[in-house]
Amino acid sequence: MMTVPAPIRVGLSTASCYPLGTSAAFRIAAELGYDGVEVMVWNEAASQDPEFLRDLVERWGVPVLSVHAPTLLLTQRVMGNEPWGKVDRSVALARDVGASTVVLHPPFRWQKEYATGFVEGVAQREREHPQIRLAVENMFPWRARGREVQAYLPHWDLRRNHYSHTTLDLSHTATSGSDALALADELGDRLTHIHLADGLGSYKDEHLVPGRGNQPCAELLQHLSRTGFSGDVVVEVGTRRLSDEDRLIDLAEALAFARLHLAIGAGEASAP
Repeated sequence: MMTVPAPIRVGLSTASCYPLGTSAAFRIAAELGYDGVEVMVWNEAASQDPEFLRDLVERWGVPVLSVHAPTLLLTQRVMGNEPWGKVDRSVALARDVGASTVVLHPPFRWQKEYATGFVEGVAQREREHPQIRLAVENMFPWRARGREVQAYLPHWDLRRNHYSHTTLDLSHTATSGSDALALADELGDRLTHIHLADGLGSYKDEHLVPGRGNQPCAELLQHLSRTGFSGDVVVEVGTRRLSDEDRLIDLAEALAFARLHLAIGAGEASAP
């Protein structure tokens, strides 16, 4: 008898609901029918409190699928100033709330000591916590006055270093000018997490609703279903300037887009 793979879960990043807080993101995820939540750790206390997050899981019936470590430029002082300490606290948070994935960015260029040991440091923590995947995210070069600036070490391109688990962000592929399908193919089974968004190639990292940019969002989702992808797809789009009603519309549209194209891929995979 042929084994049918489990449907790919579609989660909602709490960053997609900003400036609303973590509690609101759980409510929205439950109301719209998302399979879970990715918690973006930032300066809101609720995003760092495992007991509070477990209460939200129980109240709204949506699990925490993943935790995004505070490795963004704007969260440099969240969970302390020491980079590995922030990663370790994020891993502990994921473990405490039942999440299987921690998303983290590669180090900034000025974090030289952190960057030097980054690849091995990630691997070491995965050996110490085999139930948690540290999925390093693809980034992009910064642009200033018509020039590209390499802001990340060892590199913004995931293919330059060997990570056991990786996150593919389609807004970042738009900004970097990368071929998202080729990148997914090259990463193979090291691709374990998706940030679903879209972009038109602006240096601003747009995080558009999928289908509104030029990225192969539909094709990638279908590819994931056809090839037995076992990770999660997390919607990470920008709604900061929207009204509450328009935010719900955009997040519902993103979920419907994901469900549709994952189902198309699954149908193709099961066809004789």
